[in-house]
Amino acid sequence: MLRTACLTCLLLPALPVLAEDADGTLNPPELGIARVLDNAANGKVDMMTCASGYYMTKKGDHSDARAVFEACADAGYTAAMTWMGQLDNNGLGAEYNPDAAADWDRRAADAGDPVGQFNFGLDLIRGHGVAQDTARGRALVDAAAQGGLQVARRLQAADYDPEEVTPDADSWKYGPNF
Repeated sequence: MLRTACLTCLLLPALPVLAEDADGTLNPPELGIARVLDNAANGKVDMMTCASGYYMTKKGDHSDARAVFEACADAGYTAAMTWMGQLDNNGLGAEYNPDAAADWDRRAADAGDPVGQFNFGLDLIRGHGVAQDTARGRALVDAAAQGGLQVARRLQAADYDPEEVTPDADSWKYGPNF
């Protein structure tokens, strides 16, 4: 019994301790979701942090994915902007919001991202989340196709008919709102 107590006393100082002081956190978590979320919350984003949002949303953790993608989008990562558009367009981690989705798509398009150009082009062609402007929408789809996006080329070949690239399950979103 005495040996066990002495052994415990010797081992306790060796256990990792998380402590915050003026110099930061001692023994911070180096990997894992907690670290990614902490980095995003503190504006410390990089490619790996931003890519983690993809895995979060694929596992259904949309709230955490939104936190990561929004921090990354604010830092200029265009793929995160397109993911924010996808989350808002499908009501994942927040209410369905076509206006916010179109705004994220626009931001990515303005930054020259082909996926953003394609998505915002579709938004404009449909008038979904933004005032309809078919000519501008087609021009953005053309830019996305020029950037190598195959789905944009498919939409061009279908004479810009959104039915070519939209699943039937989403049809309810794109009908007239009156």
